[in-house]
Amino acid sequence: MKRPQGFDRSAARQTGAPAPSAPETAAPARPEQARAAAPVGTITEPIPIVRASEPIPADKARPARTTRDRLPATERVPSNREISQALRAARAERRRVERGEVRRFTKRSRRRRMAWLGAAGVAVALVLGVVLVGLSPLLALKHIQVVGASRLDAGAISAKLGDQVGKPLALLDQAEISSDLAAFPLIRSYTLESHPPDTLVVRIVERQAIGAIQKGSAFVLVDAAKVPISSSSTRPAGYPVIAATGAAADANADSGFAAAAAVLSSLPASVLSRVDTISAKTKDDVSFTLREGGATVVWGSAEDSALKSADLAALLTGAPKASRFDVSSPHSVTTG
Repeated sequence: MKRPQGFDRSAARQTGAPAPSAPETAAPARPEQARAAAPVGTITEPIPIVRASEPIPADKARPARTTRDRLPATERVPSNREISQALRAARAERRRVERGEVRRFTKRSRRRRMAWLGAAGVAVALVLGVVLVGLSPLLALKHIQVVGASRLDAGAISAKLGDQVGKPLALLDQAEISSDLAAFPLIRSYTLESHPPDTLVVRIVERQAIGAIQKGSAFVLVDAAKVPISSSSTRPAGYPVIAATGAAADANADSGFAAAAAVLSSLPASVLSRVDTISAKTKDDVSFTLREGGATVVWGSAEDSALKSADLAALLTGAPKASRFDVSSPHSVTTG
């Protein structure tokens, strides 16, 4: 027999009263009434009865929840896609921050680098401009000027260098010019000056003859390096004859010719014009004779030539009738 709700079997056994029976037609009590009528500690919830023949509508059916959905929002496990997106965003933010820090800490060095690059660019542009202009036909050689020629023919020198005409001034062949000028033995040295846009100036220094060397019946004018300048069958006027024979005739620093040439170069013009013949066998026994009266001057070596020249000038003034002047020891000169 079904016991009514709220029936307490333990209480009925203690009192010995029979348990009341509920009529079969009695309506079931509401849940609120059952909770109110039931003694404390015996309240039970009614169990809903679901008939298997009645299907649950689809709109009222709850979807099945996964373990992730049952977790609180703060404890929900993100998916792999969300994790990848978050990592990409974090990496992008980190790169942005790092770039900003790098720019901030390298601002001064970047400014210096930009300044250097700008200066280098200007220098390169200037060099390229100069090279392009220098190699252009605008700066091609058209005129050759020869300066310093007295014995030489300036026109002949210009004609010899004519193969350089038409070349840019920056591309003139220096070796070829030197070879062309070597054909003129009177040129001791030369310098080249480019005068844009189309002129080349050749400044030459001619060799200066210091005396003549007799070779057979001919007299050859030579300079201090013993380079022949001209030759004639008669003695050149105004030049002394250099008599350096044997090994002393070699044109080196220790030869007699070199010593004689050094003495002639140190003599004042007033004395040099009176020298008739100068001789030297070694570098320490230079002597020469004078035209007027044939007096002999013992010079010795070429050392202290300036002091010896002053002594000789004083002796010629003080003892013009003397036939011998010895200035080999400039601090103790003698006449005879």
